[in-house]
Amino acid sequence: MGVARTTVTNIYESARSKLAEALVEGKILRIGGGSYQLENQGTGRIDLKGANTMRIAATYENGEIFQHFGHTEQFKLYDVENGAIVNTQIVDSNGSGHGMLAGFLKEAQVDALICGGIGMGAQMALNEAGIRLYAGVQGSADAAAKALAEGTLNYDPDARCDHHGHHHGGDCGHDHCAEHHCSGN
Repeated sequence: MGVARTTVTNIYESARSKLAEALVEGKILRIGGGSYQLENQGTGRIDLKGANTMRIAATYENGEIFQHFGHTEQFKLYDVENGAIVNTQIVDSNGSGHGMLAGFLKEAQVDALICGGIGMGAQMALNEAGIRLYAGVQGSADAAAKALAEGTLNYDPDARCDHHGHHHGGDCGHDHCAEHHCSGN
């Protein structure tokens, strides 16, 4: 490499630190320079958005808004310019829990989130990340994102999941939620 051994050691140490931070804190790891090949499962890379682009994320499962934010395995990202969706991508969340998911969305340059129900901890984490929340949405993720882009999305700012017996009128599909009457989350 044509550099001192201490320089190479410092480069490796920095790389290990960045990798650990990405894994532990759910941050996006960008690899650049040189020749490399990533084994991608199809949803690992997140495209950068343009400077004048709004990015909407929707909790996503089988084309629908997934109803439990803290257990979201995938998001569909929608890039919006001048009120129209110009790009979409489906990405794996790489973790669960509201803190990790809020960090993931922030790293993905998300401006707004569409979801079903969501707990107060997740709402606070999203607020701290500067992500606007549109909760209580059900049905097609594509239709909801289009409606938000056009300024016509119907949502419920009071949609919550507290797992303390508060009934939301259904079931998000997870056994623990059915036990706690947690719907729309």
